[in-house]
Amino acid sequence: MRLTDPIKISYNNLVAAKFRSFLTVLGIVIGVASVIVVMAIGASAQQLILAQVSGIGSNLVGVIAGGSIQKGPPSSVLGIVTTTLKNDDLRALLDKNNVPDVASGSGYVSGAASASYQNNSIITNYQGVSPAFPDVESVNVKSGRFFTNDEDNSLSRVAVLGAHRAEDLFPNTNPLGKTITLKNMAFTVIGVLEERGSTLLSSSDDMIYVPLQTAQKLLLGIDYLNFIRIKVNSADNVARAAHDITVTLRIQHRITDPINDDFTVRDTTQAISVITTITDVLKYFLTAIAALALLVGGIGIMNIMLIAVNQRIREIGLRKAVGARIFHITIQFLIESVAITLAGGIFGIILGIFITFLAYLIINKLGYAWQFLITWQSIVVATSVTILIGLIFGLYPARKASRVSPMEALRYE
Repeated sequence: MRLTDPIKISYNNLVAAKFRSFLTVLGIVIGVASVIVVMAIGASAQQLILAQVSGIGSNLVGVIAGGSIQKGPPSSVLGIVTTTLKNDDLRALLDKNNVPDVASGSGYVSGAASASYQNNSIITNYQGVSPAFPDVESVNVKSGRFFTNDEDNSLSRVAVLGAHRAEDLFPNTNPLGKTITLKNMAFTVIGVLEERGSTLLSSSDDMIYVPLQTAQKLLLGIDYLNFIRIKVNSADNVARAAHDITVTLRIQHRITDPINDDFTVRDTTQAISVITTITDVLKYFLTAIAALALLVGGIGIMNIMLIAVNQRIREIGLRKAVGARIFHITIQFLIESVAITLAGGIFGIILGIFITFLAYLIINKLGYAWQFLITWQSIVVATSVTILIGLIFGLYPARKASRVSPMEALRYE
């Protein structure tokens, strides 16, 4: 018997049971497509987040309320409210005697409330920031101006609108000089920012900005900061500035043992490292969850092949009676199993690429700089895994078929 004979027989058997083969392939298609989509979208999301963090600037140092383990996220990121970061800390960090390389800095607090102008009313996020915010964030004012130190210190009720918020509240009107109501308080619009585009981290276009102390004392009723962002005079001095910031805050908070730090200092490089670690864990976890669909598909293949063995016992007996060896029977059923999984893998890869491309189009339509990332490594891995599944889950049915006795098979009804 030629080695090509099992391949021809396997092909004829698969074609003869089209519906059964289709249902078996379907499980593999869904599993492979899920893995491709999760891997691609996970990689794209990671690239988008990292690009946005890098786009903030290479000469920024962030100070977040709450301590953290080395290379881990601060407690405030995990939803724990920490009130240890104060306005005095911001003033100390802006003092060149403490941080010689500081260029500017801003404190930040955030909230959400209803904002309205005449008949237009929206629920929006607002942010209290320092007057140096445009310099720190490299934001340009399209019209009007940003608020001043005097307005911040005097708790002035003035507001600067993000580009989208200006359109929402003033669709056909120049907002400058108009009065909006924010959390039942009147604020005069003094400026509108240029459009920057959406990000996963935040969107200045959808924000209303008010003076830092106005937000703290009038809108939120707090005396602490959520975080501080310091702009360093040069990217080359970021590491030294981060060290000076840490020392200054320990003096401010009377901390002698670093283990008791109630703040977290991160520069852009450290932030990218932390985000990469977190997103890698999420990406691999989601990929493992999606891979469970492949396991289910593999079990389905084994069940179908076992049914095929029972239905084809007479065929197996006849083949062995005319000279087919155990090797040929085993190869025949393994070929059928691998063929089913490989076909499912190919269709699954095509479906996964299509879904990923569809997600790319939709997310870009929403305004995000989303990349279409399908790597050849993911396709090779998906193809290899499907073949491996075919071999593993087809081995037991193949061995069972090869051990059928010719005499028993010919008597089988």
